[in-house]
Amino acid sequence: MNIISMIPARYQASRFPAKLMQDLGGKPVIVRTYEAAVKTGLFNEVYVVTDSPVIADVIEGIGGKVIMSKKTHESGSDRIAEAVEDMDVDVVINVQGDEPFIDSESLEKIIKVFKNDTEKEIDLGSLMTPITDWGEIANPNTVKVIVDNQDFALYFSRSPIPYPRDEKVDVTYYKHKGVYVFRKRALMDFQKLPMLPLEAKEKIEAIRFLEYGKKIKMVETHVTGIEIDTPEDLERARKVWK
Repeated sequence: MNIISMIPARYQASRFPAKLMQDLGGKPVIVRTYEAAVKTGLFNEVYVVTDSPVIADVIEGIGGKVIMSKKTHESGSDRIAEAVEDMDVDVVINVQGDEPFIDSESLEKIIKVFKNDTEKEIDLGSLMTPITDWGEIANPNTVKVIVDNQDFALYFSRSPIPYPRDEKVDVTYYKHKGVYVFRKRALMDFQKLPMLPLEAKEKIEAIRFLEYGKKIKMVETHVTGIEIDTPEDLERARKVWK
């Protein structure tokens, strides 16, 4: 099975512009993420996919592999789909450029899901981690996911899901971690399918798969890491890096 990693990297992030070029322990965030992905040893190749010459230059400067986007894209998955269209690959792992604390153990778990799926019924895999702090559960920057009894995703939202109508009922809240694992077929379908209202409203690209009936297998991990969405996240990441 040919498994590659693609790291979509956009310079002008809406919440924190140029966040991927911010310093983290002496190197830009995107470099830390790229090096962490390579270090796992889980991928046949690792690429950064970007429309930014600044990001391309810094990755090529460390001997990394870069693919420049030819079009403007609404999501990282669209950007990756363009990059892999002519590649002979089976599984593509989208590692978010703002997640430099990559966890090899969690990635191994999700890769195993695809290796065991001999009937190729799973279109997409992703990670989720339990959360208990209500501030984080209510935070719209934290994407939540609910699953069925076989851990297939039912819905993703920036709102607290499920809503705690009955506070006596014990339920685990899950945070969706920004790692997507695609079968190439599903990824190519993604770029051809127009965005529907739920994805447009929530601004969560995984919802597009659900709206079109794709199966997303969620894998639980207890490694939280840090997603760098805000300047405050960056400060926390710097403390952890030290």
